[in-house]
Amino acid sequence: MKTNPGNFFEDFRLGQLIRHATPRTVTAGDQSLYTALYGSRFAVQSSDAFAKAIGYPAAPVDDLLTFHIVFGKTVPDISLNAVANLGYAECRFLAPVYPGDTLSTVSEVIGLKENSNGKTGTVYVRSVGSNQRGDEVLSFVRWVMVRKRDEAAPPPETVVPELAKRVEPAGLGQACPMLDPAAWDSGLSGSPYLFGDFAAGEKIDHVDGMTVEEAEHQLATRLYQNTAKVHFNQHSESQGRFGRRLIYGGHVISLARALSFNGLANAFHIAAINGGRHVAPLFAGGTVYAWSEILETAELPGRSDVGALRILTRATRDLPCTDFPVADGTPDTPGVILELDYWALMVR
Repeated sequence: MKTNPGNFFEDFRLGQLIRHATPRTVTAGDQSLYTALYGSRFAVQSSDAFAKAIGYPAAPVDDLLTFHIVFGKTVPDISLNAVANLGYAECRFLAPVYPGDTLSTVSEVIGLKENSNGKTGTVYVRSVGSNQRGDEVLSFVRWVMVRKRDEAAPPPETVVPELAKRVEPAGLGQACPMLDPAAWDSGLSGSPYLFGDFAAGEKIDHVDGMTVEEAEHQLATRLYQNTAKVHFNQHSESQGRFGRRLIYGGHVISLARALSFNGLANAFHIAAINGGRHVAPLFAGGTVYAWSEILETAELPGRSDVGALRILTRATRDLPCTDFPVADGTPDTPGVILELDYWALMVR
């Protein structure tokens, strides 16, 4: 058989290295389509002139576009037969990506655990995206629930990796050059509030909502060359658990990030993702809202130009965030669908 059915749980081995097809050259067109899908307005990624003024050679590609492309490379080998993507940890942005860079991804299996039902198992992988020069641009761990091909196949030895609760501030900032804070134009960036204006415990309702259409989430997932069946094939998914196509969880992450501009406009760069959880599914027709809580503020060693905010952003479905809702364990009703814990850099 020349076609690829994808890997099932029993196909994975601890320590296995997987080199993913295919390399992807990122273009200005990709960035434009990404903007069209989410409406992201962060000045550094929107304007060459703004980015050059503060110290970048050009406007970098949106951090989450980089994440989705590197992630998308892994799907045919890691999660084509997945039931669900369960979480993320230790995600670090290691170098900026610019239009014209070519990205490729390699993953290592770092954990395996068969689930109690004997029908699925959880696979833990560390994936690393690199550019055409071999420079690592992104590294992250994710764990995914994968179907077994043969439910009678013996389970592997259980290995669950110990993962950091957060990325240490000392490890942040590699993907951000030294900047000139005096050149930061708050009028053009969209907010007068800089690093010193935020404190741990602060909560921000991002106010706006965005309704997702069927064509949009499929365009987005195809943009990342993410081939997961649950996002595209209504013929098969009509017979599945939900009876319809499931929106890629990364689509929700990008929506929440774009919505966060209203309140966090100067949080221009995601330096790391400490953890993430897809609390409940999203389907076309749902409207996404978001709110954020500042968990920590941190100085970066050797950097007087920027500081880091540790932000917990929660996205909701069909529920405005005036009252700062949290996950309540009722996924079939309007409520929280995403929790994303990340570090963002902000000019001092």
